Amino acid sequence: MTRHAVRARRYLLLPAAATCALAFALAFALYAVDVTRQPPGFYIDESSIAYNAHTIAERGVDEYGEAWPLYFRAFGDYKNPTFVYLLAAVFRLTGPSLLAARLLSASLGALAALLLGWLAVRMTRRAQVGAVVAFSALLTPWLYESSRLVFEVAAYPLAVTLFLLALRRTAAKEIWGRVDVSALALTLALLTYTYSVGRLLGPLLAAGLAFFLTRRNLARVLQTWGVYALALTPLVVFSVRHRGALEGRFRLITYLTPQSSFVEDARAFALHYLADVNPLRWLAGGEQNIRDHLPGTPALLVATVGLAAIGLALVLRRHRREPWWRFILYGLAASVLPAALTVNDFPQLRLIAFPVFLHVLAVPAVAWLLEGGVSVGREGGVVGRVGGVAVGREVSVGRGRRRAALYAFVALLLLQGAYFQWLFHARAPERWYVFDARFPRKILAPALAASRDRAVYLYDAPGHSGYIQAFWHGALRGVDASRFIRLTNGEAPPPGAVVISTEEDCENCRLLARSINYILYAVPPTDLKAVAAPLPPASLRASIACEAWPATFVAGRRQSLNVIVRNVGGAAWPAVGDEGGRYGVRLHGRWLKADGSLLKEADGSLLTEAGGSLLTDETNAARIPFDMEPGDTAGLTLNVSAPVEPGEYVLELDLVQEDSAWFGAHGSKTLRASVKVLPPG
Repeated sequence: MTRHAVRARRYLLLPAAATCALAFALAFALYAVDVTRQPPGFYIDESSIAYNAHTIAERGVDEYGEAWPLYFRAFGDYKNPTFVYLLAAVFRLTGPSLLAARLLSASLGALAALLLGWLAVRMTRRAQVGAVVAFSALLTPWLYESSRLVFEVAAYPLAVTLFLLALRRTAAKEIWGRVDVSALALTLALLTYTYSVGRLLGPLLAAGLAFFLTRRNLARVLQTWGVYALALTPLVVFSVRHRGALEGRFRLITYLTPQSSFVEDARAFALHYLADVNPLRWLAGGEQNIRDHLPGTPALLVATVGLAAIGLALVLRRHRREPWWRFILYGLAASVLPAALTVNDFPQLRLIAFPVFLHVLAVPAVAWLLEGGVSVGREGGVVGRVGGVAVGREVSVGRGRRRAALYAFVALLLLQGAYFQWLFHARAPERWYVFDARFPRKILAPALAASRDRAVYLYDAPGHSGYIQAFWHGALRGVDASRFIRLTNGEAPPPGAVVISTEEDCENCRLLARSINYILYAVPPTDLKAVAAPLPPASLRASIACEAWPATFVAGRRQSLNVIVRNVGGAAWPAVGDEGGRYGVRLHGRWLKADGSLLKEADGSLLTEAGGSLLTDETNAARIPFDMEPGDTAGLTLNVSAPVEPGEYVLELDLVQEDSAWFGAHGSKTLRASVKVLPPG
């Protein structure tokens, strides 16, 4: 090739390179917008991954001091290495940062969507097909939400796509080259080491390479399996040295037990598999875990599922004998297996490979709608393929209608995708409590201030792992990890200690603060105490609702009410008051006579007034579980004792700031209902 030809080719490639750069910039902007606040806060698994990446970047050890581990011990489980080491490389450049961590996940998600589009271009040689597939992947809630969290799963769609790109490169060859063998084996290893489902899905996809076995290609397929097996040697060695470590989490979430029979296991598997591939779950509710999915929104877009259904019909009709498409159908089915072996229905994270294969299945549909289809006559043989669809010199009917259908699919895709994006960003603040969003300012900051440069003790109730939030958010503040001391079960903090705990309450302590999942207290003797003050009257506003309000009570007996309380005032309500609970806010129930006058019982079950102070009793009260800021909602369980005398009464629920004011006395709407109290028996 002459110098001028080379230069001309470079000039021709410039527009393509610019287009790719612009596409990635737009995709990254979509995925990266407001990543530190939507969702707000940092989930404990995010903090675990980020903190271990920080310690690796800083000292080459994990949080337990183990140097360069293959798997990272966390909460009785083990995190996979790929994402942690990627994040460690980022932190090496940026230092520990919520923004850097979330941007890594966003970048991996955006890149996976764009590479899916590039795979579609490789399959069809049509840029329009790649654009539709890339837009579909970018807007798919399932893929988008997984890229908003600092989880191992954020890297998995990219790993699956890289493997499919490597496989597509080799699929058309009669004999694979050594580069092909290496690319396939290494991307299979990447699948296996990136996320826990890969320890099953990786070998399953490796087994699927059998579709490409031919007499001439047998040696290369065997070499691929051999290189992949060699890449799994560290995993095998780790499993031998740490028996049961990698299977511990699976044993907790699977229905497969030594006590269950084969028939029971087979039935459970079939039911869970069908639940995971139920299109209604894809298009309506999605995952039930609010951490992983916005409630009430779809996991997949209608247009994506429609295109994949058309693609499936085309593949089954025209291409079912082709090894590539056989593998795609096999991979689609195999991607459900890791989730179908667990007790949860439709766990989106463990099904994360499924939408990737589904988008590949949509490629022939987009190509067929774009150009090709039913013919009424043929003037020659096949001259080419579009998305695997044979195209000849023929007269087509309905081409305009197919183009119109494609435009309708794209319009629906963009509209539904944009609507989901609006919902996601509008409702993200509602999920603050899932991600410990207030831990840094409500618990950690007061703890560091109260400890006065001394140690802060961390204690977790059994089954909880809140300590990691202190380590991670402390690292963000530049606090040395040595300042935090973890207490083991049964180990007591010393007198005067400041303790962050995941317990509900503490004994022999002075409570300083309470937030979602955490309390902060000091061990006596101490001069530390919580500080609270009377709320301004304008802030004494609450919305109260009760689920399943009972029509009858039994005289002298207690009954539980599930009550929803919302702060509709203008200031935060303190959950912890001064000494003795003064100025703390609680929900109270009090009994009124049928005429509305206060029933004053001798048994002390009511709130009464004496000497100008409000004297309360624990009988009909429930504390708020955390400092409720304006707009916050909390569910409370209120145990109410009925009057000892049967009759007709009115039960009233109201918020009270202890030793200060009833909310209802300042214009807040109380909740009242007529109740019949029946004789015992």
